[in-house]
Amino acid sequence: MNNNRQKGIILIILLLAAILSPLDFYIVNLALSPIQKGLKATSGQLQMIVSFYTCAYAVFQITAGRLGDLVGRKQMFLTGLMSFILSSAICGWADRPNVIITGRILQGISGAAMAPQILAIIHITFNEKEKTKVMALYSFTFGMAAVLGQYLGGILISHNIFGLGWRIIFLMNIPLGLAGWIGGLYLLPRMSKTSGEYIDIVGMVLLSLSLGLFVYPLTTIAEKGFNNQTGLMLLSGILLLFIFITYEKKMMRTGKTPLVDMNLFKYKNLTLGSIIAFLFYSSGIFYLALSIYLQSGRGWDALEAGSAIIPFGFAFLTSSLLSPVFVNKIGNYLLAAGIFFKALGLGCIIYSLSLANPTSYLFIAGLVIAGTGMGFTLSSLVRISLKDIPFNYSGLASGIVNCALQIGSAIGVAAIGSVFFSLCGSGNYTYAFQVSLMIVVMLLIIAFFIAIPLAGRNEKI
Repeated sequence: MNNNRQKGIILIILLLAAILSPLDFYIVNLALSPIQKGLKATSGQLQMIVSFYTCAYAVFQITAGRLGDLVGRKQMFLTGLMSFILSSAICGWADRPNVIITGRILQGISGAAMAPQILAIIHITFNEKEKTKVMALYSFTFGMAAVLGQYLGGILISHNIFGLGWRIIFLMNIPLGLAGWIGGLYLLPRMSKTSGEYIDIVGMVLLSLSLGLFVYPLTTIAEKGFNNQTGLMLLSGILLLFIFITYEKKMMRTGKTPLVDMNLFKYKNLTLGSIIAFLFYSSGIFYLALSIYLQSGRGWDALEAGSAIIPFGFAFLTSSLLSPVFVNKIGNYLLAAGIFFKALGLGCIIYSLSLANPTSYLFIAGLVIAGTGMGFTLSSLVRISLKDIPFNYSGLASGIVNCALQIGSAIGVAAIGSVFFSLCGSGNYTYAFQVSLMIVVMLLIIAFFIAIPLAGRNEKI
């Protein structure tokens, strides 16, 4: 097998696995209303279905990335993929809210075991010129998930395939996952690993607890309000994060291998890229709020709501594929341009909601502009963030970037979601959606100004 053909096979397997998590994210957002009716879930439990998945996915990214460096990326990839298949089955057959929330947590942990390995294998397998095109395809996969997740999810739920209702959205992961797992088992090559190094269990526990204590109380504010228990948990999360950082620095001073090597943050691209990732993915509330606005506020059914996001998804697809062309023209400035387009698109949607026909042409134009920004940003962000990272830390660095992305999404859903659900309580879904998007736009503006100096380290590939 020649080298290019082998690389092509590896990429196909990785992208098949990579689509599962974002596909699940988009479909679940669309299915929240049917899940709420079917399982009699509260608003707080709906937030948990979304944010606990992203929290678990984020919390274990760094640990899984480092484990991939130490025990082998292929082994971690296959373990994560099989666990994702099994946890999808738990979600698909859940008979009460707590079961599906548990299944979503397990899905998040499983997805976290896969994601850093995918990016690390890409980072090691492809050269810098190839990475521009490969990351465009990686971003394309997320755009495809946005289209398929919304429209296909709407079809599956509306047509009640096999009489399973919303359950089909989880059970469909089983055949897709098995195809990727069998392909990975036989076709992915074994890769070198860093042997003989200490696995930082204490660091893993500290980081997991700190992030969990920070995200969980945010999901309860809409239902219970801000109380002493909420404040105590938030402060405890921040304190544990400080203890984690102190402990990791002590590990480094004593010559042991920490969970997070703080020296990695000396790489400007990784540090600024992680901050941008956090801010950019706080827009995760957009998908949840849009689905609820259209179904509960506008009275649309699941298929209609799923169809509404298609302009966003196709723009996401197109801009992802075209990103190598723009990288050749403007280099790393494409990252800042993508963030700008995302903010501009959401601004158009905010204004359109105040019109007599809120889902008219301006609304669609906003979706197209925001989707274009999403494709440009995602195709550039990970590639730029991982530039110059040593191969033996590629899993850890990939985990840090993915962690920043997913924690941003989790906190966006939890914190901004609390604002959204609180305002929805009065029945004014339009105002709730507008305020939520305004918060997201402000965060994107901050990310834009951070991205400009990062783009200053410009290079055309």
